[in-house]
Amino acid sequence: MKAPIQFLLWIAAGLVPVTAMSQEGPWPNRPIKIIVPIGPGSAADASGRAVADLLSKQLGQPIIIENRAGAGGTVGSALVAQAKPDGYTLLVHSNSHTVTAATYKQLSYDPARDLVGVTPLALTPLVFVTSSASGIQNMLDLVTRAKAKPGSINYASAGTGSATHLGAERLRIAAGFTGTHIPLKSTAEALTEVLSERVHFFLSPIGLASPHVKSGKLVALAVSSSKRSSALPTVPTTAEAGLANAEYEAWMGMFAPSTTPREIIDRLNREVAKVLRSPELQARYDTIVMSPFIMQPDEFAAFLKKDFDMNAQLVKEAGLTPN
Repeated sequence: MKAPIQFLLWIAAGLVPVTAMSQEGPWPNRPIKIIVPIGPGSAADASGRAVADLLSKQLGQPIIIENRAGAGGTVGSALVAQAKPDGYTLLVHSNSHTVTAATYKQLSYDPARDLVGVTPLALTPLVFVTSSASGIQNMLDLVTRAKAKPGSINYASAGTGSATHLGAERLRIAAGFTGTHIPLKSTAEALTEVLSERVHFFLSPIGLASPHVKSGKLVALAVSSSKRSSALPTVPTTAEAGLANAEYEAWMGMFAPSTTPREIIDRLNREVAKVLRSPELQARYDTIVMSPFIMQPDEFAAFLKKDFDMNAQLVKEAGLTPN
């Protein structure tokens, strides 16, 4: 078909860019970048890399993981929120995505408005751990010591607003003690601080902590999930340890700029679901003590809304002052 004469005249006059005549082609036709706003070794990093490797093979395009840690995950999240909404820049984040709106006064993006949930990726149990040299043998010991000298206990996290932070705050509120929060850049760094006895306890991803528990370097006090973990089956839940309302579930998910075309969101959701149902992914998740978490985009949106509200209330109850 010949182009209309008027359209050709517009091109000649420079009123229509030549690039507008060409199509980039169906998504994806070039490498995809996934930003993880938490440091290497984190649960978000581990789940993101496990999924990305298999997803790359399905899509036929390289997927590059880039860690951009800082400010409780807001540095990397802002990069994705402000990226071109074309499906080539994505975010893999944890629970802390739904916390930052309540813990930071001035963000360059709105977590709920500027990022859209593509799909959840994983659930992972968290475990409260302390150094074996601390003398603390169980959760009752920790709470008793904390109450005996108010403010004397400190606890590490992978950053303000992270799941490892909010889970510790929920424990502190449920147990009724005060303490000092020590925010660090990653779960690996936080665990190192516990191992070196510079902090008293840390709510760690169980896959990261279990080797140290089994070697005797760490004592596992309780898991923060509603059920015990098969990775450490003798470790009680917080409820079994005598603390009601101390549960805090950890999840990871994938996000995109909010104006990303729905057809790309839906395609990504379907492709990731295939990965999450695969035996290859399950085998990888088994090694890092995670389980697949699958939802369609609208289901994930409702889940996120509930999590935003729950964490906002928790931040208020914990008396955390927005930065």
